[in-house]
Amino acid sequence: MVVGLAAEAAAWWLVAVRRLDVWRVMTPVLVGMGLAAIVAGPPALSPEVAPGMAASVGALAGVALYLATRAFVVTVRGWEVFRRQSIAIYLRRGSLPLAVVLPLSVALMVPGEELFWRGLFQVELGQALGGRTALAAVLTWGAFVLANLASANLAIVAGATVGGAMWTALGWWGGGALAPLACHALWTALMLAFPVVRVPDGVAS
Repeated sequence: MVVGLAAEAAAWWLVAVRRLDVWRVMTPVLVGMGLAAIVAGPPALSPEVAPGMAASVGALAGVALYLATRAFVVTVRGWEVFRRQSIAIYLRRGSLPLAVVLPLSVALMVPGEELFWRGLFQVELGQALGGRTALAAVLTWGAFVLANLASANLAIVAGATVGGAMWTALGWWGGGALAPLACHALWTALMLAFPVVRVPDGVAS
C-alpha cells in the first residue's frame, strides 16, 4: 500500500518536474498498481451492494461529477493560474488522438487506480482499523490527495480532492472498487471527450 502511494507520487513528480510524457509515465505505474492489487487481493468490487446497482449509481455519480466540474470551472474562470494549469493538462495529450487517449485512460489507467485505492487500500485499511470503514475512507482519501500533490497542478489536485472524495465515498458505500470505477471512468471519458476548458489555437504542448 505504501509502495503504491509512493509510486503514484513519484510518477506525478516525474511528469511535473522532469516534464516526462504523462501517458508513458502514468499508464504503466497505474496499471502496475492495479495488477499488484489483483495479486495481493484480489481487490473487493462490490460486496455490500448488488453489482448492477453499484455500477448504475457510479455512472450517475460520474455524470454529476462532470457537470459539477464544468460548473466549477465556469465559476473560477477568472482564476488565471487554474485556467492555465487546466489547459496544460489537456496539452499533455500532445499529438495522441482522442481515439487512443480515451481507451488508454478509461480501460487501463482508471481501473488500475481504482482497483488499488478503493479495491485494496481502502478495504485493507478498514480491516487493519478493526472494521472502522468510515475512518479508513477518510484516511484513504487523504492518502490519495497526498499522492496527487506531487503533480504540482491545481487542476489535478482539485480533481483528486473533490473526485477522490466521491470515489472514496462510493467505495465506502459499496465496499469496493466497482462503483467508484464506474464513476471515475465515465467522468474521465466526459472530461476527455468534452473538455471543460478551451485550449487556445496555436498553443504548443
